[in-house]
Amino acid sequence: MELNYKVTDNVYSNIKEVLKAHFLMSDRLLLKLKNMKKITLNNEVVYMHHSINIGDIIKVDLNYEEQNENIVPVQMPLNIIYEDDSYLIVNKESGIPVHPSAKHYLDSLSNGVRFYFDKMNINKKIRPVNRLDKDTSGLVIFAKNEYIQECLVKQMKSKEFIKKYIAIVNGNLEKTEGTIVAPIARKDNSIIERCVSENGETAITHYRVLSSNKEKNYDVVECTLETGRTHQIRVHFSYIGHPLLGDTLYGTSSTLINRQALHSYYISFIHPITKDKKIYEIPLPTDMQCLL
Repeated sequence: MELNYKVTDNVYSNIKEVLKAHFLMSDRLLLKLKNMKKITLNNEVVYMHHSINIGDIIKVDLNYEEQNENIVPVQMPLNIIYEDDSYLIVNKESGIPVHPSAKHYLDSLSNGVRFYFDKMNINKKIRPVNRLDKDTSGLVIFAKNEYIQECLVKQMKSKEFIKKYIAIVNGNLEKTEGTIVAPIARKDNSIIERCVSENGETAITHYRVLSSNKEKNYDVVECTLETGRTHQIRVHFSYIGHPLLGDTLYGTSSTLINRQALHSYYISFIHPITKDKKIYEIPLPTDMQCLL
């Protein structure tokens, strides 16, 4: 991938201004690209504060290879929803962690993506932009270079990156829609578990009830995250007395489903290169579909 900018006016005075203001590059990435000599003006490597004139062409080469030996390539089926030069979107099954760990060194989604990248001669680090719990299913996006990752992370912080989930919660909610505002922190003496705490980070979950099953005592709920705290949806609904169906960490097991009933079904953002609004939406997996 190559970024190109043709100077057509006098808005910017030098290369660095273009890269920071127009492309919104971080200082860290700018320094890296500068040291690798991947930034040129009219096909020549020049210093970052070099002045620019109308008609000049600034290019940034993002095609450099990266080391990714920290993740072992493992062949596995990948349900690829979309792919271009910027990113890869995968529909993750439940039971698969996104990242390798001591217990899942060879069976994470990142292992599968590394194998796929190697097969396609994509010599890049594995960069998941959004994170899902092991037993949460749904959309995971992998950036194909550092610049794309930076752009999408910034959109998450600015609320331009929208994430929506379908959850099935125990009991029937009093309100058909609402917002849960409750700060979340790591629970004392636990590496995994989170809790609502006044010392936690701001966490905001918007929800609306899609359907209610009065007989089996559960609601199907659409959740839109305004913040992205670890276990946010699971913690918030447990906090208000409606833990997710099958969530043994924040609720109880269920005879209806053998994992927490949570699926990341929708993401939308602005494409970092084309600037088009992109929307990706997928159906529920079978174990949740049968509960509708």
